[in-house]
Amino acid sequence: MSLNLVLAQVILLMLGLIGVATAAPDMIPDHASKVVIALLVTFALSRLRPRAFLSMGTFVWAVTLILLVLVLVFGVGTELSPGVKRWLRIPGFQFQPSEFAKLGLILQLASFFARRGVQHKLLSATVMIGLSTVLVLLEPDLGSTVLIFALGLVLMYAAGVKLNNIGGLLLGIGLMALPFVSVYLERHPYILARFQTHTQPGAAQVGLDQIGKAHRDLNYGGFWGQGPDGPRYPYFADHTDAVAATVGFSNGLLGVTMMIFAYWLVVSAALQVAETASRVRPMTPQIHGASILATGAMFMVVGQAFVNLAVVAGLFPVTGVPLPLVSYGFSSMLTMSAALALIHSALREVRRHLPQEETSEVKPGEEAELPTGAAASD
Repeated sequence: MSLNLVLAQVILLMLGLIGVATAAPDMIPDHASKVVIALLVTFALSRLRPRAFLSMGTFVWAVTLILLVLVLVFGVGTELSPGVKRWLRIPGFQFQPSEFAKLGLILQLASFFARRGVQHKLLSATVMIGLSTVLVLLEPDLGSTVLIFALGLVLMYAAGVKLNNIGGLLLGIGLMALPFVSVYLERHPYILARFQTHTQPGAAQVGLDQIGKAHRDLNYGGFWGQGPDGPRYPYFADHTDAVAATVGFSNGLLGVTMMIFAYWLVVSAALQVAETASRVRPMTPQIHGASILATGAMFMVVGQAFVNLAVVAGLFPVTGVPLPLVSYGFSSMLTMSAALALIHSALREVRRHLPQEETSEVKPGEEAELPTGAAASD
């Protein structure tokens, strides 16, 4: 396993524990148990080789589509947003299928491009992306919709689709979607209200300025932070979507900097996979698929983190997107941990196929290459 990637996950999970302890101390036992499960999931899945993930791509993606359809029929909302359907509830447990849809799309497109290549396959890939995107859009969950659609484009680019083809695809979809925008906004007026609140801060109702309270937490945190038991005012989603501000309050600028550094380690590991894969000759479908898996998993984690942090900073409207591996919530934590396992697996695979003279030179902070056949689980 990549030590840098393990360090990134541990940092994010520990900061999440501190953030939840600051905002909702009574939830610490539950959150801590989920942190342990998340680490075990990453370790267990990372032992699989990329070809195992690629082989199950279509099945996992199909299951996520079924779950997204079930959400539209049997889904439930929350007390604050009963009109939306984003959760499936079974006795004693509920989960958010849109989080699993991101992982399913990564596996499916990586498998598809690894097996079929990118020549004349743009339409098929677009249909796959469109199915996942539209089903999430109907919940409605605009934040996750944008992330899933962007994830699909990133996967296309990672597979080798040219930028001008992706640009043409965006233009075509944009033109086709224009007639439906006004209808969608009329059916879900809260989306437009969020944009208006963002562009006109005075439009927010008194006492409901979530981002303003998050900024107050960040300001009070200073450089070193106030600690988990520091005096503060609670506000909506301070342990979930706005947990970055809570981390900033308890750990200060130092904690926020560590958080950003951890996400950079994730980016670095995925870029290392892509760079190493480019030196493997011949480029087999398994290596190509591993590179796509790592890039998609990286964007799934870091792209969502960027959106969440931009919302907390006041740059984007409120979206309801959790901060990966930091926010309270098991659906997101579980899928993000699985995404890190994809990067671990891909990194080990591309190193295994490097020429012998290159594998003997392991850079500091990287995992040493195991002898062939040393890991029976591989």
